Amino acid sequence: MVVTGDSSSKTYDRYTELKRFDESRSGVKGIVDSGITQIPKIFIRPPDDDLITGKQNRDVKAKFKIPVIDLKDMKERRREAVEEVKRAAEEVGFFQLVNHGIDNRVLEETLEAVRGFHELPQAVKDNYYTRESTKKVKYGSNFDLYTSKYANWRDTLFCVMTPDPLDPRDLPQVCRDGIMEYSKEMLKLGRNLFELLSEALGLNSGHLKELDCEKGQAVLGHYYPACPEPELTMGTTKHSDPDFLTILLQDEIGGLQIFHENCWIDVPPLHGALVVNIGDLLQLISNDKFKSVEHRVLANNVGPRLSVACFFTPHLHPTTRKYGPIPQLLSQDNPPIYCQTTIKDFVTYYDSKGLDGTSALTHFKLQT
Repeated sequence: MVVTGDSSSKTYDRYTELKRFDESRSGVKGIVDSGITQIPKIFIRPPDDDLITGKQNRDVKAKFKIPVIDLKDMKERRREAVEEVKRAAEEVGFFQLVNHGIDNRVLEETLEAVRGFHELPQAVKDNYYTRESTKKVKYGSNFDLYTSKYANWRDTLFCVMTPDPLDPRDLPQVCRDGIMEYSKEMLKLGRNLFELLSEALGLNSGHLKELDCEKGQAVLGHYYPACPEPELTMGTTKHSDPDFLTILLQDEIGGLQIFHENCWIDVPPLHGALVVNIGDLLQLISNDKFKSVEHRVLANNVGPRLSVACFFTPHLHPTTRKYGPIPQLLSQDNPPIYCQTTIKDFVTYYDSKGLDGTSALTHFKLQT
């Protein structure tokens, strides 16, 4: 399937082209497999979109490095690790994690499991293609396809793993074992990280667990095909994550960047490491003490790039629990910045606006 559109035509109908792409159910990979040499117009970003230039950009890039936190010998180094997590969460919102306890074999097999799904015959993937929000396992491209300014060069396998346990039989067989094992390892690592983050907030180690921050988990397997014109589009538009915490496994291709001090900083692939970032909901309940930094992924011409994101959020779980700034963090000098919200309301708003380059958190700020 090829989606085409004459960029100079006054009769160009964007909605029709989006619908044609969606109804093909073949994703970006299907476009690439058709042999295109130019990307369809629906993927082309405005020439001035998201570009930051100048001397400050060069200076920050030269000096700044993404924090790397080592979890080795945690019994002896716990206080040091808490301080490192605190500094990274407050100042950057992103860090790389090494000696995290997950064997490289598991990481490699997880990436191959995601590759295996996305490279299945289209007739097989068709069974999982949907835009229904209630589906626990689904495949698609651009959740915000019809609301975004331009489509991203990426397909995704989305799997809701907990709090209601996913039946392994619901997963495609080619990636079933890999995703199930990875999910179990992520739950253990997430539990440890939430303890460190709780202590970094000056709370008892179980505080974020008591708020159910680690209760829900979704695993997203992203596939970024090689793009013939990567400078014209994005792998993923600038955004922050609508969860408490994200743990990301990325392959060696790179392209992930964070927006720090008004410029884009590369998050270089580090063999055996996992990338961790603070989500919007953790920024909200920490009353801006922790930062949910905006990030993006560049398109590339050497792919496919593979990544696996683990979102800690009870995405589909029918809970009415409300989240607002943690009372123990508030004072007369540090009043609440955000109103209370349910996970459902937050995610519904986030999804409705799509990846439009603005933070969903602004919508939940209290009027001052």
